[in-house]
Amino acid sequence: MAILECKSLSKNYGRVTALNDLNLSIEPGRIVGLLGPNGSGKTTLIKLANGLLVPSSGEILIDGEKPGAYTKSIISYLPERIAIPLWASIPQLISYYSDFYKDFDAQAAENMLSNLNIDMKMRVKEMSKGTREKVQLVLVMSRKAKLYLLDEPIGGVDPATRDYILSTIIGNYNPEASVIISTHLISDVESVLDEVVFINGGQLVLKSSVDDIRENNGKSVDALFREVFKC
Repeated sequence: MAILECKSLSKNYGRVTALNDLNLSIEPGRIVGLLGPNGSGKTTLIKLANGLLVPSSGEILIDGEKPGAYTKSIISYLPERIAIPLWASIPQLISYYSDFYKDFDAQAAENMLSNLNIDMKMRVKEMSKGTREKVQLVLVMSRKAKLYLLDEPIGGVDPATRDYILSTIIGNYNPEASVIISTHLISDVESVLDEVVFINGGQLVLKSSVDDIRENNGKSVDALFREVFKC
C-alpha cells in the first residue's frame, strides 16, 4: 500500500489554483525529493498531507486513510517556518515531544543535539535562526514515524552543517518509512534521494527514480531540473 496517494487532488485559494488534478503515489521505504519552482504547490501538498488544509476536490490518503487522528500519529512534519515556542529550553522541548508523541526517542534527540554541539541549557529565544532550525529538525527526526514531511529542511543552515543534517535524516528515520523533502537546494540533497517528483503549476511534471534519471538522461537531477524549468 502507498504511504501517500493523491487522487485527482486539487486545492484552490479563491481564484488561485495551487494544485490541479494531481495524481501521485509514494511507496514506503523511499526518500523522495519534492521539487518545483516557487509557487508550484509543494508546500500546499505537504500541508494537505498533514491535515492542515482541506482539498477543494479529489482526495489525499496517508497509509490508506484520509488525514485525521491516525495519520497525524504516523506523520512527523517539519514546517518551512520555526514552530517551536521561543520561551522553551531544549529539555522542555524534549519533555514536550516525549509527552505528545508516543514514538519520540528522547535519547536519539539528545545524541543528535550533542553531535551538533548545541548547548542543552539554551532557550529557543537565545538561539540563532540556524540553530533553531537544527533543533526543530532533530525533534522531527527523533520520532519513529511512517512518513516524514520536511519542508525546506536545510534552507537556513550553513553549507558546512548541511551534510550533517542530511546524514541525520538518513541515519535516524525508520527504513520502512518514507521521507518527502521539499527543497530548492537540489544539488545538496540529490545524494540522499531515491526518487524525485517534479511539480509545476500544481500538476505532476515528472516522477522518476534518481538512478533512471542518471541512466536515461545522462545528467544529474539538478541539471534535469534546470533543463525542464529553464532556470
